[in-house]
Amino acid sequence: MTQTIRLDQKVAAITGGYGHLGSAISQAMLVHGAKVFVMGRSEESFKALQENTSNAEHLHFVSCDISQQVSVKQAFEAIRQQAGRLDILVNNAFYLKGDLPEKLNDDDFAYGIEGTLNSAYRCIREALAYLPDGGRIINIGSMYGSVSPDFAIYKEHPDFFNPPNYGAAKAGLAQLSRYFANYLGNRQISVNCISPGAFPAPEVSKHESFIAEINKRTALGRIGKPEDLGGICVLLASDHGSYITGQNIHVDGGWTSR
Repeated sequence: MTQTIRLDQKVAAITGGYGHLGSAISQAMLVHGAKVFVMGRSEESFKALQENTSNAEHLHFVSCDISQQVSVKQAFEAIRQQAGRLDILVNNAFYLKGDLPEKLNDDDFAYGIEGTLNSAYRCIREALAYLPDGGRIINIGSMYGSVSPDFAIYKEHPDFFNPPNYGAAKAGLAQLSRYFANYLGNRQISVNCISPGAFPAPEVSKHESFIAEINKRTALGRIGKPEDLGGICVLLASDHGSYITGQNIHVDGGWTSR
């Protein structure tokens, strides 16, 4: 018998849930019945998402700076006070500084690792006191945690160069997912990593020659659309995904299959 995937009665916390990819994840969770708490620093960005969301009564903002342990802890406590529970954590937000390896100093390299890997660990650690047995953790990685960038893409487009700390941190995030999948398995908490391929932001997508280079490198011949991430996030968050854990799932149009 076919069953519709639903997240009714589930409470999801999504870091950076108003951003380019985060908005699509938030909206997918909402459509499937979840109550969504967006954790972030910009209430203005949240309000822009809220205005473009049909069932916004189930969409909530919680102030959170993922670089600060106290802020993360307070955000989870605020969610518990408002919703009474937390079922799903999606680590989507990150912060980064980066450029060509020759120009990337130690502080900026470390800043990218902190903002992309350490911040996700911080959120997982603080969420453990709030997630029930059977909860879900979904980390948003990158295909560049599995494969090297094709540097030929950036020859004519150096402004979009992919720095070394980004991929290194995303590779660490995939391993962190495997670690916690096994550490939390006795609580039936699943932990997975979703690694998107090329999902350029709207401003980047205006550069047609750059997008053409990306399109040539995917099996499907196109860049990713934010809504392409929604389905896999909902699956992993739902009861239908309860036996999937410790995986790094590439959503990349076939880029890493070549």
